[in-house]
Amino acid sequence: MMKVRPLHDRLLVRRIEEKETAKGGIIIPDTAKEKPQKGEVLAVGNGKILENGTKLPLDVKVGNKILFGKYTGTDIKIDGEEVLILREDEVLAVLA
Repeated sequence: MMKVRPLHDRLLVRRIEEKETAKGGIIIPDTAKEKPQKGEVLAVGNGKILENGTKLPLDVKVGNKILFGKYTGTDIKIDGEEVLILREDEVLAVLA
């Protein structure tokens, strides 16, 4: 993948796909599936710049698995791979 560094308090995230079958063994077609709300952080920005000019480092690190809102961020394609750019404050949780 091309080297991409998000700016300020933004993150570059790859969505983590869920299983393709339901509990009853029914296969869910791609058109009926919702986009996953779980992802892996690929790159992070330098940090949020506060009003007084100081830089606040990000809590989220590269490699973290995160949960984010259904309609947050911006979907983009980099080298044919769909990724998501979102702000750190759109992250709901970091998975342990």
